[in-house]
Amino acid sequence: MSYSNVKSEQPTSSAPIPRAHLLKFIIPSLIGVLLFLVPFQVGDTINIGMGLMADSLQALLGSALPAIAVVVLCLSVVATIYAKLANPSWAKKGMLREMFHVGTVWLAMRVLGALFAVMTYFQFGPEFVTASFTGGVMLNDLAPVLLTFFFFAALLLPFLVEFGFMEFIGSMVRKPFRIIFNLPGRSAIDATASWMGSGTVGVLITTQQYEQGFYNRREASVIATNFSVVSIAFALLVTSFVDINHLFVQFYFTVVVSGLIAAVIVPRLPPLSRKSNDYYEPVGCQLNEERTEKVGLFRYSLIQATNRAAGAPGPRELARLALLNVMDIFLGLLPLVFAIGTVALILAEFTPLFTWLSYPMVPVLELLRIPEAEAAAPATLVGFADMFLPAVLATNIESELTRFVIACLSLTQLIYMSEIGALLLKSKIPIKLWELAAIFLLRTAITLPIIAFMAHTFFF
Repeated sequence: MSYSNVKSEQPTSSAPIPRAHLLKFIIPSLIGVLLFLVPFQVGDTINIGMGLMADSLQALLGSALPAIAVVVLCLSVVATIYAKLANPSWAKKGMLREMFHVGTVWLAMRVLGALFAVMTYFQFGPEFVTASFTGGVMLNDLAPVLLTFFFFAALLLPFLVEFGFMEFIGSMVRKPFRIIFNLPGRSAIDATASWMGSGTVGVLITTQQYEQGFYNRREASVIATNFSVVSIAFALLVTSFVDINHLFVQFYFTVVVSGLIAAVIVPRLPPLSRKSNDYYEPVGCQLNEERTEKVGLFRYSLIQATNRAAGAPGPRELARLALLNVMDIFLGLLPLVFAIGTVALILAEFTPLFTWLSYPMVPVLELLRIPEAEAAAPATLVGFADMFLPAVLATNIESELTRFVIACLSLTQLIYMSEIGALLLKSKIPIKLWELAAIFLLRTAITLPIIAFMAHTFFF
């Protein structure tokens, strides 16, 4: 999923910046900022421009979205099998070849995702697939959101990443991000887009930046697994669900503090610390954040941004690549999310797997003085399947402190297979399932004591 491989030029002098280049940077970037990074209140909720557009489309299509999801999933299987058997000319090169000439495992996942969707929509087959809290959650709750959200994200992301805004912010905050997180400054955009909009948007940006040569393997893996925080809107939903709305400020402050501490520590531990600094082979390193001339930081950042904007693709090329990205997300990612998400929810709801795995968490919670430790233990690990499941389990817990801790933990763990995990496995970022599980456990081990300490010390 990449829009261009244009390399930012080095600034050569302190000559005036061409006005046309400056406008080409400012106008599209301002649109991108307004769409992705500026939150505003709509009724009782906080949203961003792109999220509002997605919500409007979801309201317009309404009950038709699950049926559309079924059609998309089935089309993915038919097109993939046809491309592999008939090998038509349109699927022999470029992004379409990558999209449809997939391995046996990925093809099986697409078939499984389509099968689960059809069974759930028409309500036939085993109940553990078609139940409202397994296949029903994926088809009726998650798929409509993903269809509308990803549609606008793929179409509108060029405004944020293709016209120099990443270069401008990256150069401005390079030093603190290198010192604190050992990451390029442009990763600040990923973090902001995640917190204001959606963690999936952050992963999409990270994936594109990796494929364009602006992040190496380690940086892309670190950013995707430590900065893809859920949005403020989702955080509000979680607090409402577990009935701690009156503690939202304390809740979100705790999430921010524990999340930032984890973002500093986790990348310095295996498996992330063992990732190589190699760049995506087809493009190599395209990043240049080092100042080579004696110009001020602001001017240097502006030069980097305008050079990037000057080399940005034209409207037709952007539209073509955006359309290909929408196809890749719908036909390649959605089936994978549906298959993995449904299996994860089945394991969580119909098997004692997470209960068994959570037994060692009981003494840990008791040590941290968390009430109802046995009831809370499964909620500390079930988030690996889906981020909302801990909140579902927490509704049966009487202790407000325990609900507070579980809700905070569910947002700081970040890795959940029904969406972020599936998106990362589908991407070209070199990260494996066992690594995602290890990172999830590391984030749990680091953030849980911090959350418990803050809850006991400041709020309860």
